[in-house]
Amino acid sequence: MKLHEIAHGRTGDKGTTSNISVIAYHAKDWPLIEAHVTAERVAAIFDRHVTVTRYVLPKLHALNFVVEGALEGGVTRSVALDAHGKSLGFAVLEMELPA
Repeated sequence: MKLHEIAHGRTGDKGTTSNISVIAYHAKDWPLIEAHVTAERVAAIFDRHVTVTRYVLPKLHALNFVVEGALEGGVTRSVALDAHGKSLGFAVLEMELPA
């Protein structure tokens, strides 16, 4: 099962740091998300070294990941097509979870 089947996401940016939130559609899916969507698995999505900090928001059934170094210089310095990192949330939502 893909994460996007049971959760949605939002992203934000500040400089070279991306902020990626994963929010469960239904409370019943929260334990699976909390157990399997780890900082290590999010870091593995990137093809370069990043520092990922995971924040757990249990009352919201959500996780927030702060990914330092994700945006290669940020909006004003990067030539990347997605300088704001909006597609990073979709990359996280493609994560495989146990059924």
